[in-house]
Amino acid sequence: MQALKNALKRTFLYDALRREREKRALRRWTAHDDEMAAFYSAFVSRGGLCFDVGANVGNRVKIFLALGARVVAVEPQDDCVRMLRAIHGRNPSLVILPQVLGAAEGEAEIMLSDASTISSMSPQWVEAVRSSGRFAGHRWDRAKRVAMTTLDRLIAAHGMPSFIKIDVEGFESEVLKGLTRPVAALSFEFTPEFLDAALACVEHLRRLGDVRFNFALGESMRLELPEWVPAEEAAARLTRWRGDAGVFGDVYARFIAPGEPAR
Repeated sequence: MQALKNALKRTFLYDALRREREKRALRRWTAHDDEMAAFYSAFVSRGGLCFDVGANVGNRVKIFLALGARVVAVEPQDDCVRMLRAIHGRNPSLVILPQVLGAAEGEAEIMLSDASTISSMSPQWVEAVRSSGRFAGHRWDRAKRVAMTTLDRLIAAHGMPSFIKIDVEGFESEVLKGLTRPVAALSFEFTPEFLDAALACVEHLRRLGDVRFNFALGESMRLELPEWVPAEEAAARLTRWRGDAGVFGDVYARFIAPGEPAR
């Protein structure tokens, strides 16, 4: 019986049914979507511009569009791009770019996983999360060459964003190397077993301007700190989680405009 189930999972019909279930689930508005919308409304406003870097199938794209934002979704995986187009492709507020971001223009290779959410441009990150046991049961057995551009080029083409979400499985520091000016706010994912990349992100942002940081762990949709903290304190807090495979989350950064009080 199990052999028959496994054979059915490899058929075109099974794959088509799976995609339809995913589409229905993504179109459905949930209580967690309400939580995300309330959380991101602090960064995203109607008519504002968001960059979703590592958009995957669009669970954040859906939220940003619902908040009335214009969205540029950057996603290199073919199946994810098809899903984004199927669900949101007719929305004039969305631009879908099937590529990646990095430190410079060119091409790069992405390691494709059996779970699209953990495909990565970073072999070092893949090895770290395998070794820690976080994703020990997954495979990265395919690769794809993809076009790469930078955050600076994205800003030149689409305008200055009010918020940038970066979730690229260990490649966050390379993405931020392509940003050479402050933006209003952004987030990037961190995993404690690959912490040096997150610390490099904090340091790069510190060099760009007067910046403050906060954290959201897991999918909590809440900031951990009552007040935003400077780079030195953010780095110290991240360091306390080093190597802890039970933790993951996002670092949030806000740049302080001249004359604006730090808070």
